[in-house]
Amino acid sequence: MTIDEFCYPFNKKLTRRLNTNMDQTEIEKSKALIIVEIIEYVPNSVVIKTIIKKSTGNISVMSFDSGEGLTEKTSPFDSFAQIIDGKAEIVIDGKAHVLESGQGIIIPAHTSNLIKANGRFKMISTIIKSGYE
Repeated sequence: MTIDEFCYPFNKKLTRRLNTNMDQTEIEKSKALIIVEIIEYVPNSVVIKTIIKKSTGNISVMSFDSGEGLTEKTSPFDSFAQIIDGKAEIVIDGKAHVLESGQGIIIPAHTSNLIKANGRFKMISTIIKSGYE
């Protein structure tokens, strides 16, 4: 999977200073995890760790340092963003949604969206590809 196929592709021109760490290896199966602990914050970075990667969708955990974010994009797939630490601002079709730890939101396919980190936060991103062939 290329970064362009990932849930939130990066616009290199607008995020030149963004340091992105992306781990494509899946998490060990049949092992209990404390999700918020499997990814760390890295200064001035967005860190992405794959939990499950399948042809029908992906689950990733992400950490955002304060002031970082993902630029506006549109995805052909529905996705679900769940905040697991901190607070995030997710903008969908121009409407801002502030989510705190424990809250989630469905980002509909074919809608413009962006993610802002006004402070550090971690989230789980679930992308469902089925039904959009």
